[in-house]
Amino acid sequence: MGREPADRSPRSRNATSRELEKAALTLLKKDGVLAGLNLREVADLAGVNRGLVYHYFGSRGELLRAALRRDSERRSDSYRVDPPGRTVVKRIELWTRMSMKYAEQLRLVAILLLDGGTRVRLMPRRDVTQHELQDDQEAGAIGPNVDLIALHALLQAHGIGYAITRTQLAKEFGIGVRDLDARMVELMERIAVGLESDRD
Repeated sequence: MGREPADRSPRSRNATSRELEKAALTLLKKDGVLAGLNLREVADLAGVNRGLVYHYFGSRGELLRAALRRDSERRSDSYRVDPPGRTVVKRIELWTRMSMKYAEQLRLVAILLLDGGTRVRLMPRRDVTQHELQDDQEAGAIGPNVDLIALHALLQAHGIGYAITRTQLAKEFGIGVRDLDARMVELMERIAVGLESDRD
């Protein structure tokens, strides 16, 4: 773990870090989490010296956390392109579809949590989402008696839980994953519509 060469600019360090993070996620997706993360293979795939993994991240776990953090930001950015004024029903549908699209990354997040990862953020947009839910409630799209924190937690837990189990669930039900996904989206839309009717 020698010193970084003097001619490496912060930009090239950032680019190298990104390549290492991308390589780590690629290998985990290809080989599976239980195969472990071989740092030599990560460095080879990123096209850098293995020592840079330790220099930039300090450990295999920190590399994985950084890769997941960046991936989580990317997913969050994908959600942000949602046009203003989209109904709560459509946003919940989008939320459900995003959990399906990023199922592999959500499985990795779950593993980090189970491994005691306290720096993992399940809700990188927590404040923004809570504000959107409050706006929906004030506009009457969500009933006044709906607990918004519990709703947010339910949606988050549903997304991660479904992402982790969807393939096995489809197998046990004897249907295709895409068929189950479509059914889940439809059910989540119905649940979202039901949020409007809580007027007691």
